[in-house]
Amino acid sequence: MTQNSQIESAVLRAASRIKLLVLDCDGVLTDGKIYFSAEGEAMKAFHVHDGQGIKMWQKAGFRTAVITARRSPIAEARAEELGIEFVMDGVADKAAALDDLMGTTQLGAEQIAYVGDDISDLGPLRRVGFPIAVANCADALRESVIYITSRTGGSGAVREVTDLLLSAKETEAS
Repeated sequence: MTQNSQIESAVLRAASRIKLLVLDCDGVLTDGKIYFSAEGEAMKAFHVHDGQGIKMWQKAGFRTAVITARRSPIAEARAEELGIEFVMDGVADKAAALDDLMGTTQLGAEQIAYVGDDISDLGPLRRVGFPIAVANCADALRESVIYITSRTGGSGAVREVTDLLLSAKETEAS
């Protein structure tokens, strides 16, 4: 596990191979809080820096996916707005969903990064070449990842990841 203040060469090597970035939603793209209005309408907040990072990643020619346990029209709308290619919501088994995604994309585990925050993310984190957790992740994830963001979920952690991935690609190319 590495904090971003000291990015080891092994982390940069793993990051340089990534072609698909897979994200959990609640706790990664959001701060994990779900707000309900008096009428029962659910609301979530997404950070614009994360959205910009996703767009930069895609513009560089790479793919994105969201795998989330909750079925959420809000998450679906945000993913559509960002042009996220694969959205799998209402998923009970995230590891199986990742396996399906690997089959669909024909990418190997070493070409995939996964960003998670809680124990439901352990299965996919243990399958990918670049497992990442957000700073405020559950303690159970810390031993299963090779990178922990300095930012918390919903507060720019995804942008930190996309900046790292793109930087690793630039370093590899030079």
